[in-house]
Amino acid sequence: MNTGIPFEGWSTGQMITTRGRTVAEADIVSYVNTVGYTESLFLDMEYLRERGHDKRMAPALLTTSIADALIIQTGVLHDYAVALMGIDNLTARAPVYAGDTLRIEVEVTGTKASSSSPDRGVVTTHQKVINQSGEVVLEYDVKRMVLCEKSV
Repeated sequence: MNTGIPFEGWSTGQMITTRGRTVAEADIVSYVNTVGYTESLFLDMEYLRERGHDKRMAPALLTTSIADALIIQTGVLHDYAVALMGIDNLTARAPVYAGDTLRIEVEVTGTKASSSSPDRGVVTTHQKVINQSGEVVLEYDVKRMVLCEKSV
């Protein structure tokens, strides 16, 4: 049984909110070492304190990855997602620190059936990453290719 939403099930204005996830210091250190963001901004607490930060800061692309994973974990894309086609207008509005709890609000901003592949379409969303204080810390637009119900 499919738990995801086929292309036909998406509509402009539809809202999805994810569960929360707390960013651990280990998440940040692991990410910066894995991808090579080995700079003082992410690894040196004294450097951060000198610049007014009491906690380790997460790179915006780590925050984006956590956000996408939270969306995947809702199951809405299960069995129907084909491709992440693009991320546009990625804007970091505030820092994310170790210990922050994030949730994602997803608003569908458009759908378009594929003219070349009738078994799929493109779903466009605006995604807001919100911390435990209700502050939008990051937002961006996403285009995903999603299969139609008859294709699965």
